[in-house]
Amino acid sequence: MSGSLSHSLLPAAQGQRIGWAVPVAAVPEGLAVVDGDGLFVQLNAAAAALCGHDEADLIGKGAPFALPDGSESSSSLFDAASAEHVTTWEPGPGICREFAYRAQRLSTDQPLAVVAFRDVTDERHRGRRIAAIARSSVKLASEGSLSATLDALAHEVLQADALAGVQIFTADAPVRGLRIMGSAGFQRWPDFFERLMQCHERGASLRMLDAFETAQPVVVPHRWSAIQDDPAWQPLRPYLGELRWDWFVSVPLMVRGRVAGILNAFCAPGQVVGPTALEFLVAMADQAAVAVDYAALLQREREEARKRERQRLARDLHDSIVQQVFSIGMQAEVMRVLGERGSPVPAEVARRVAAEVGSLSQTVLADLRAMVHELRPLASLDLRLEDAVRALVKSTTNRTGLHFSLSMGRGLDQLAPDVVEDVYRIVAEAVHNVVKHAEATGVVIRLAVRRQRLTASVSDDGHGLDAAGDSQPREHHGYGLTTMKERAERWGGTLTMTSRPTVGTTVRVVVPLLNESGSTNAS
Repeated sequence: MSGSLSHSLLPAAQGQRIGWAVPVAAVPEGLAVVDGDGLFVQLNAAAAALCGHDEADLIGKGAPFALPDGSESSSSLFDAASAEHVTTWEPGPGICREFAYRAQRLSTDQPLAVVAFRDVTDERHRGRRIAAIARSSVKLASEGSLSATLDALAHEVLQADALAGVQIFTADAPVRGLRIMGSAGFQRWPDFFERLMQCHERGASLRMLDAFETAQPVVVPHRWSAIQDDPAWQPLRPYLGELRWDWFVSVPLMVRGRVAGILNAFCAPGQVVGPTALEFLVAMADQAAVAVDYAALLQREREEARKRERQRLARDLHDSIVQQVFSIGMQAEVMRVLGERGSPVPAEVARRVAAEVGSLSQTVLADLRAMVHELRPLASLDLRLEDAVRALVKSTTNRTGLHFSLSMGRGLDQLAPDVVEDVYRIVAEAVHNVVKHAEATGVVIRLAVRRQRLTASVSDDGHGLDAAGDSQPREHHGYGLTTMKERAERWGGTLTMTSRPTVGTTVRVVVPLLNESGSTNAS
């Protein structure tokens, strides 16, 4: 086609060459005439180049465009306000391009239509990559496991770049320290790692180890062909052969200056990894690294919490149960000594010792039951805060004789389970401190949800923190208060404690039910 210009788009019979009636500067990258059967009739040079073939090879071949039926608006083909559609075109095996196009019929009585189109493959590709990064960032904030998070991230990478497959490994050390934690495209093979080790022992080159050891991305063109020709890969060849792929990319997951894992990308045939594609894979590897780092920090936090909980239990056992059991032992020793004297033990002494042992035993049993309840208070209550607090109050009353007054507002049954757990632990710790230190006779617990905020308070009528009225906690309050504050701050909340001599102490926690992302902490 000559690409000649005229002053109007002229009606023409099918197969007749058409002149273009638009200024040269207004012509987009490609112009084509398509007949009523959807076949190419004529293309300009730019259109043929976009389609990846000579014009002569395209004439009479099917075009990928959906044509207007004549009832649509007859706005100009080059009107910026006219609707633009997107379609795909495959110029060859394994190659896919995306075209944005506008179409306009030549006349109402002609089956021919003119199509203006441009290649938007890279543009849409960038959009998908940006969206993938944004979605994966949101997923990192979820409460899912690390493997579920990395699986989701692998699928984002796969879909954004139309890859054949993606693997994400965590790694404490090369080879034996590798663990596959996320994948997309591949089937789950339980013996994958064993097969990988067999390949390594047979001398196969694991290029992802290069990425691990150098802390730099590794790009390997035509990797699948090389694996097919290498007998060392025989144990893993069926797994790798499930997909149609060619190039291979391995990107390290960098966490605080060290390699914590590997992201492997298996490219579909025809895909070439250039700077832009590699930049995207590095960005997604960074997202995976954040997930790995967050999981490690969370695990350390949980281990520290368990350690502190064990320390608290040890302290409570020593303060109450150990001393009570020691007293039981002393009473038993008294009876042994009296019995060894050879004379009858006075009935009054026996009754007194038995009563003391019985009372201490009941106290030990009550304390043990209270500890068990504090450790697993919500498992049988479906995480309902109101029920959990009522059970705590009942247990504490039976054990100590303290009088409790409860005030429960509406909306407590709508709270998220994790919020319920932390707020309950705060209330339980506050009640525990009252029992151990306040010498109180009464406790008031209030729970309410107002203006998207949960407020919980525990007030006692004890002697306060100290005689001077100092609001700073005494040493035995320090750990509990720190833990309570950490639980409140986890949800963006605050915890305050006020105390005055002869008036008592009040612990108050306020938790917002709308977090920073705009989602509610209610279930």
